[in-house]
Amino acid sequence: MARKPAPGPRDERGVLAARILTAAREQFAQHGWAGTTMRAVARTADVDPALVYHYFVSKERLLDAATDPPQRWLRSVAETWTTPVDELGAALLRLMLGAWRDDEIGPVLRAVLLTAAHEESTRDKLRRVVESSLIGVSQLGVNDEDRLRRSGLISSQIMGLAMMRFVWKIDPVASMSEDDLIAAVAPNLQRYVDGELT
Repeated sequence: MARKPAPGPRDERGVLAARILTAAREQFAQHGWAGTTMRAVARTADVDPALVYHYFVSKERLLDAATDPPQRWLRSVAETWTTPVDELGAALLRLMLGAWRDDEIGPVLRAVLLTAAHEESTRDKLRRVVESSLIGVSQLGVNDEDRLRRSGLISSQIMGLAMMRFVWKIDPVASMSEDDLIAAVAPNLQRYVDGELT
């Protein structure tokens, strides 16, 4: 009698888990929390659904792992905030546009924005990322209150633009060239950086 193969993946754990996460980001980005199932993630990753549960236990934990921002993106955000003040508005906008084009970062950002409105855990994660990476590293303003106000307004503009262009894909914003978008939006961001707010 032939022996049954031992249960579990043949691929290395890290490789297979990464494949499942890539599939999960794609599913959450396209369908949000309610429209994503563990079976759909398994189908997209071309694995048995049992393996998705084996590595991530539940849909909630899979979402948490799939919406963790890549560390290289967080580092690039921190580096961008060190740009000379008079160039910061355009630099932050270029950073956002590049992140959404990125094959790894873009799906994470889309998944976060699509699920944050309905999932408290993702909303908390988004809040932490904005507070620590988009606002927390900022050195703008004449005092802490001014810094938080300026950084918060910058973040609101960047996130709103991302929703219009990359999530809802509403024209003409969605189809504008990056150069035209930067020319139109960067001056407003720059006003939040070092201009009058009242």
